[in-house]
Amino acid sequence: MRLPFLAANWKMYKTVQEAVIYAKEIRGLIRDVSDMDIILATPFTALHAVTEAIRTTPIRTAAQDVYWKEEGAYTGELSARMLKEAGADYVIVGHSERRRLFSETDKTVHLKVLAALRARITPIVCVGETSEERERGQTLAVLDRQVREGLASLSAEQVATVVLAYEPVWAIGTGRNATPTQVGEIHAHIRSRLEEWFDAHAATACRVIYGGSVKPDNIRDLMALPDVDGALVGGASLDARTFFEIVVESRATTV
Repeated sequence: MRLPFLAANWKMYKTVQEAVIYAKEIRGLIRDVSDMDIILATPFTALHAVTEAIRTTPIRTAAQDVYWKEEGAYTGELSARMLKEAGADYVIVGHSERRRLFSETDKTVHLKVLAALRARITPIVCVGETSEERERGQTLAVLDRQVREGLASLSAEQVATVVLAYEPVWAIGTGRNATPTQVGEIHAHIRSRLEEWFDAHAATACRVIYGGSVKPDNIRDLMALPDVDGALVGGASLDARTFFEIVVESRATTV
């Protein structure tokens, strides 16, 4: 049984003070939630402070990116070891905004996945097609490439611990959302590829979550799908009470 997984991706929002206020509010709202993993993906500057604020709760923190080198003359970058020391248990890798705005490639995603695993940080590996790729009928080919190259050289045991996030690029921050049917088909396809390329245990254990304009009014339909294990929530996670509503609606399908 895969434990449901909800991650709040704050992107480039919240000062340290704002982040701690949010963390204290959300820890009070979900103090009794123990049947799912709840993750706060904070800006780098707030990672340590938020980790301290939720230390006695089941909530965990994630970084939003990582560099694959352990140290060196890489101005502005942060290594997995640094993130681990700051408190991160997870790290988002290959988000579409990183791919589109900062030239992230499947190769760099793979290097970052390996760096995270070496530091005992769980990578949340994002994959997804653009509207142009979907219109050209390339969705499955794009996802196959991103999953295969992002997880290249990993063992089946490692793949079982990774979180994969399917985020159709055309649905991120647009208000548009893939239909439950579309999401269900994509997630089932990804899981079938994991079984084909790794093994049945990896395919069964790996959590595959959805991201793309997730809100309280659509999360229940998404979580009801057999191959959807949770969500990576963007804009709707910036308000603690709205994110809590998403948690509540998610649990309604699993409790």
